[in-house]
Amino acid sequence: MSPRILIIGGSMGGLFAAFLLGRAGFDVTVAERSEHGLDGRGAGLVAQREVFAMLREAGVAHLAHVGVTAQERIYLDRDDHIIHRQRTPQMQLSWDVLFRTFRDLVPDARYGIGRRALAVESDGTGARVRFADGHQETADLVIGADGIGSVLRAAVSGPESLPHYVGYATWRGLVPETEVPEQAARHLFERFAFHEGPGSHILGYLVPGPDGATEPGRRRYNWVWYRRYQPDDLRQILVDRDGQARPFSLAPGRVRPEQVRALHAEADERLPASFAAAVRAEPRPFLHAIFDYAPDHMVKGRVALLGDAAFVARPHTAMGVAKAAGDAFALRDGLRQHRDLDAALGAYEAARVPVGQAIVAYGQRLGQSLLLETA
Repeated sequence: MSPRILIIGGSMGGLFAAFLLGRAGFDVTVAERSEHGLDGRGAGLVAQREVFAMLREAGVAHLAHVGVTAQERIYLDRDDHIIHRQRTPQMQLSWDVLFRTFRDLVPDARYGIGRRALAVESDGTGARVRFADGHQETADLVIGADGIGSVLRAAVSGPESLPHYVGYATWRGLVPETEVPEQAARHLFERFAFHEGPGSHILGYLVPGPDGATEPGRRRYNWVWYRRYQPDDLRQILVDRDGQARPFSLAPGRVRPEQVRALHAEADERLPASFAAAVRAEPRPFLHAIFDYAPDHMVKGRVALLGDAAFVARPHTAMGVAKAAGDAFALRDGLRQHRDLDAALGAYEAARVPVGQAIVAYGQRLGQSLLLETA
């Protein structure tokens, strides 16, 4: 009899696992905490080989060619002059299109929203998840794909298993290209643009529109501004517009208005004019603090972690989605190759722990090269 598998977290990692395991004949259900689903929350992503392999597995390899290509990389000085350029074409795929594609591959009856998990208990025969509505659900295997703030991580590595704040955070904006001032658009569009300053690093590039559109006029400009923050300063910024402290991030529309005004003013003070204009064009910026987490284990009992629930790597690696895809493939392979669940999970952990640790270490090296970490 096929084991019953419950996946906690319905973003890309959870969807990849649900698709692969369901296709392999396993009894799989996904529980996503969001009340309204995750569609429309993504920007662009740089696809790695694991993502291309996932697209081929799903029979949608053509999506690898649906994106926006930046023709070159440019580096701007504070006066908005191009001080270096490099011909390195690179395509940005649409996270939204990728999400919708794999969401459609998981039957609605197998994907529940508004299901916030609070805790999981595991023994040698299965695991039980307790949800915020008081409901409990048991499964032969529970997969934690619930991201950086995973509530299932404690069941694998203990309550002290928290990601480590590395000293900087990233502000992000996702602006319809028609709302970027013309002069800034002429400077920034069709390129990867960068600017570095003391405790600051910003980059930007065009990505598909929320519907996957790649035609000029229907795309979005994605800017990412890394800023150095002392822990106490970050804690103050991470209080949302309702006065609630958030541990990791603030979603679009949740940043306090005074913080948005301060961000726009700081952009004028610290950034080249083109980037400052792009930042000011975003009325609803969002914020992510940057963390590292690289454990020695991804499995305990009948609970297995996947994606950012297992390893938290810095975004400089551009490997978050690829890491989740690689985890999903390895988990599927382990379960197909071993009838015994414990043996399957042992094979999964042995395959993916070294990979996760290497990706986190790579992100640390990239972050250190940007001189963003607090002293």
